Amino acid sequence: MIPTNAITMFLSLLLVAASIPSTQAIEPLPIQVYFSPRGGCTEAIVKQIASATRTVHVQAYSFTSAPIAAALVAAHKRGVRVAVILDKSQRGERYSSATFLLNSGITPLIDSRHAIAHNKVILIDGRIVITGSFNFSKAAEESNAENLLVIPDPDLAAKYLANWQAHQNHSEPYSGLPATRKQ
Repeated sequence: MIPTNAITMFLSLLLVAASIPSTQAIEPLPIQVYFSPRGGCTEAIVKQIASATRTVHVQAYSFTSAPIAAALVAAHKRGVRVAVILDKSQRGERYSSATFLLNSGITPLIDSRHAIAHNKVILIDGRIVITGSFNFSKAAEESNAENLLVIPDPDLAAKYLANWQAHQNHSEPYSGLPATRKQ
């Protein structure tokens, strides 16, 4: 049996230790916010993709941004698993990044179940959520009034990933632009 004074001393030490502020408190990473036109949205996305070490999951309505597409291909080439779901409008869009991705070894999926697959989401390594009204396009960066949030939150990323996977389940692989008919 432990003497009562030993228990009292132990509890006193615990109380003292608990009252001392920790110098190694973990500060949460701040949420970053960007606005376009010319507010650095594309640069922020490219930087986050460049930091990816395991996975990048993308959902996009409009995807014509060459810098973002190039960043995805660079991530793919360094061994990051890159997975992309696009709106059905990208299937026939002449300037979509879908064909560029396909030709670079990333097979985008097309979500045609919805009237519009209007998501604008990028998930980095299951820990960072990039979202907002910002379309992944040159016009969004240079001309439109749009916004972008970079949110470091693994719990939120898990919720977005579950939604991404639900859309993956009903999407089909992109096979390239439809052939034009010769007359």
